[in-house]
Amino acid sequence: GITGGVNTGAKIASTDYIVYAHDDFYFLPEWDLNWISEIKKLKNNYFYLSGTMVQNGQINYDCGDTLENFDEQKLLSNYKNINYHDFQGSTWAPHIVHKNLWNRVGGFSEEFFPGTGSDPDLNLKLWNEGVRIFKGVGKCMVYHFGSIVTRKKFKHDKSIITDSGSKGSKIFLKKWGFSIKFFKKYYLKSKTKYEGPLNEPKKTLNYFLDLLICKIRLFLI
Repeated sequence: GITGGVNTGAKIASTDYIVYAHDDFYFLPEWDLNWISEIKKLKNNYFYLSGTMVQNGQINYDCGDTLENFDEQKLLSNYKNINYHDFQGSTWAPHIVHKNLWNRVGGFSEEFFPGTGSDPDLNLKLWNEGVRIFKGVGKCMVYHFGSIVTRKKFKHDKSIITDSGSKGSKIFLKKWGFSIKFFKKYYLKSKTKYEGPLNEPKKTLNYFLDLLICKIRLFLI
């Protein structure tokens, strides 16, 4: 699975940072330089930065969905014309965190086998560790071919999808007491424009209503 594989690799990594990516990404030029530029602006290592996905992600720009029909030249000739803002939350992958922080929270939680749900779980562990910078960097772009490997897995393994949602979402709900959707909406403020470090969620009426829905789902599970 993804969780065990990445954790095993992270244990033998000799660098200061852990970069996590999927096997269906094509990294566009200067992705690393844009991350480095962001890191240099920060005062400490308490951050979680992610990139921006083209095609299957934030930016809809079709250059093919398989290796065979991938129009690499089209992508390389036009990617600089794509301007996407930095955003709150994350795309989960690609991401970069400092190795010390990764080790402090234990990396990916391997109960989320083969991997679904492990990304928001990692983010919540980082949140509980005091991290408040969860930033998607608009200029750090990868072309995303669209989860080809996991799509095949889902088609054949019926245990991954259940009546109450994905296996990973159920594990997350039982572990933390609220859903991934709730966490992204009220904590990470996902998909909104980046405006700086996050704060504790505002406990409005909608917050408590959505939390109640989470508790009902948890009871039913």
